[in-house]
Amino acid sequence: MNLPSTFPLLPTLLVMASFALVGAITPGPVNVLALRHGSQGLRLAALLYVLGASLSYALIVAGMGLFASQLTQALPRWAGAAQALCAAYLLWLAWKLARAPVDHPGPAAGHHAPALWPSFVQGVAIQPLNPKAWLFALSAVGVFALPASASEPGALLALCAISLLACLVGVGCWAVLGRVLTQWLRTPQRQQWLHRALAALLVVSVLGMLA
Repeated sequence: MNLPSTFPLLPTLLVMASFALVGAITPGPVNVLALRHGSQGLRLAALLYVLGASLSYALIVAGMGLFASQLTQALPRWAGAAQALCAAYLLWLAWKLARAPVDHPGPAAGHHAPALWPSFVQGVAIQPLNPKAWLFALSAVGVFALPASASEPGALLALCAISLLACLVGVGCWAVLGRVLTQWLRTPQRQQWLHRALAALLVVSVLGMLA
């Protein structure tokens, strides 16, 4: 099969994957909450959160690619207000996290089945409120999809698929890390310490994005 010279498949896919994985695995609000979901000891709830966040990010990448010109024109006008709203929501999440009730993680914490779909919904909802997701998506589309769109219509589709997989791996790693911590989080004091530490990380992430 002859590949277009302007879109060498394997090298481009490797660079796409590296870029997407760096964006997905570096600390940020989505990963802080993934760690918290993993630390609760509920595997399916954590998996649904990771899946929701990953699908949501892939949709952001797709939207950026399909409406790049309109978005780049609108962003300067709305960026300040959108950033303020996102920061306010994330700071509210940090406050809720710092005040989260403590309990023994895992199935022994209660006899009722956990509410799973709210975890998926939170994963879907957190990405559009995460400025880091928009910045990485815009950068990825500008570097990989738009230059190749004329000669390779599948470039955006490939970028969306790679972004989805990278997010599953990157955010999933944080959920796994939280799962590893469940054995350590056997006392209410340690759970409270983790909640406050994650809340502080969330605040630091917000301040870093506002700087």
